[in-house]
Amino acid sequence: MHFGLTEEQILIVKTTRDFVTNELMPHEQEIEETGILRPELHAELKAKAIDAGLYAANMPADVGGAGLDTLTWVLYEKELGRTGYALHYNCVGRPSNILCACEGEQRERYLFPSVRGERVDCLAMTEPGAGSDVRGMKTSAVEKDGDFVINGTKHFISHADHADFVILFAATGEEAGPRGTKKLITAFLVDKGTPGFEVRNGYKNVSHRGYNNCILEFNDCRVPKSQVLGQVHQGFEVANSWLGATRLQVAATCLGRAERALDLAMQWSVERKQFGQQIGKFQGVSFKLADMALELRAAELLTLDAAWKFDQGIATDMDMAMAKLKASEVLAMVADEALQIHGGMGLMSDLPLERIWRDARIERIWEGTSEIQRHIISRSLLRPLGG
Repeated sequence: MHFGLTEEQILIVKTTRDFVTNELMPHEQEIEETGILRPELHAELKAKAIDAGLYAANMPADVGGAGLDTLTWVLYEKELGRTGYALHYNCVGRPSNILCACEGEQRERYLFPSVRGERVDCLAMTEPGAGSDVRGMKTSAVEKDGDFVINGTKHFISHADHADFVILFAATGEEAGPRGTKKLITAFLVDKGTPGFEVRNGYKNVSHRGYNNCILEFNDCRVPKSQVLGQVHQGFEVANSWLGATRLQVAATCLGRAERALDLAMQWSVERKQFGQQIGKFQGVSFKLADMALELRAAELLTLDAAWKFDQGIATDMDMAMAKLKASEVLAMVADEALQIHGGMGLMSDLPLERIWRDARIERIWEGTSEIQRHIISRSLLRPLGG
């Protein structure tokens, strides 16, 4: 792995950081106070992101995206992660790479408009009774008269309120396995406004104000076979090429927020004086800073290593899991310690630290909990030994 950045990578990092600093960060306080990303502000910032060439940067060049290699994409995601999801994800859209599985007319209807920013997707996998146990989902799609009839409920569906269509995963059958029967999963493209499909407000939560989760209800929702993404019963195969990259995305955005929290803590440590000297000169503070920097560097190296391996075609599930696990847990540690260094001021909404601290909590849950990541890592270690 080569650790030096190319001139192009340096430019992308600078362009993205400048955009985040100048265009997105000024609106953080409004989002925090209202919990709303105003439609007119959303449209304005989205247009600026498209003009800046930052929109859909994760997508391949042959479909209209920036065609960034994975390592460069992770560097870009890290810079976006310095601000909140309501601003960086809703306004600087990154369509799901799973849309690259679109074929024929699907490409004109879903893939290309998503890359251009004309349509927005969301992913619907999680259910009230099936979180990490994806094959435990109860949402079903039954073939009938040449169509599929969908019934079930999805929840915790991020930015579904801004989406034009959903990438839905539903059970379409069963097959025998070594541990009994298991459900066969199929991916579907379902437009908002399809009869029998309703998007409802989700739950209020502590993290990422303005970036909403929603509940999706499907009641005898009929979609044609042409809306199947990939092949029937092959939904996991379609998703597997995407899920690992999503964990890298979470890891990268965690790094961005952790770096910002560390920067704030360092600045406070030299500005704040107690007992006649800078608080950074006290070992109780200076050692915290050292540990924060050390852990953040370790998390960054794990993430960049996984991204580099992905580009070489040698990345494993364990690489992705390690990056996501380490970065999300380091963010929690760095945010907490940065807040501690600030004392009472750290908890005040005048500073972004209390938001970073709150937002950090969800990162160890979504896109695979820390426990799931540890399961992936331990399984990868033991399977070659017959465990």
